[in-house]
Amino acid sequence: MRIRIVATTAVAAGTLAALSAVPAQATEYSSALKIRGIQYDAPGRDSNSCSTGNTDEEYLTIKNYSSGTTVNLKGYVVKDKAGNRFAFTANHYLQPGDYVKLRGGNGSDSDSGNVVYRDNCNFMWNNDKDSIYLYKPSGAGADSHSYTQSGSDPDRNGYISYHG
Repeated sequence: MRIRIVATTAVAAGTLAALSAVPAQATEYSSALKIRGIQYDAPGRDSNSCSTGNTDEEYLTIKNYSSGTTVNLKGYVVKDKAGNRFAFTANHYLQPGDYVKLRGGNGSDSDSGNVVYRDNCNFMWNNDKDSIYLYKPSGAGADSHSYTQSGSDPDRNGYISYHG
C-alpha cells in the first residue's frame, strides 16, 4: 500500500501543525470489465502495412472479472492518451472469467477465438509511454492505466500485465 504524506500547515500563534501520514486513495472503478494486459509494442519492426504489417500483434486484453455476470462489450469504448479511440459496435459477450483481445489490423472477429479487430492498420499504443482508458456504454470509466516502457515493462518485452 502506498503512503502519502499530507502536509497540513496551520498558522496559529506562529506555530506550524505537524505532518501526518494518510493512506492514498486509489481510484477503483465499479466495473466487471478490466484491462488485463497490453502488448503495446508489437514484436519486430513496426509496420502498419495492411498486407504485410504487424499491427495485429499489438493488442489490449479486456477481461470480465465478474463471478456471475455476462457482459456485452457493445457500446464500450477504448481510448489512448492522444484521443485515438475504438468503439465496440457489435455484440460480443464475455462470460465470467472470459476475455477478449482487441487487436490492431484487419481480421475476423470471433467470440470463440476471443478476438476483435480494430479494422485499422495504424498502431494505437505508443512504444515509449501511453495511457489506456476503458469506458462503459454510459460514458462512465470502467478502468484506466498509464505506462512507460522503462517504468512499467522492466524486461522490455512490450507486454504489461494488469489485474492478473
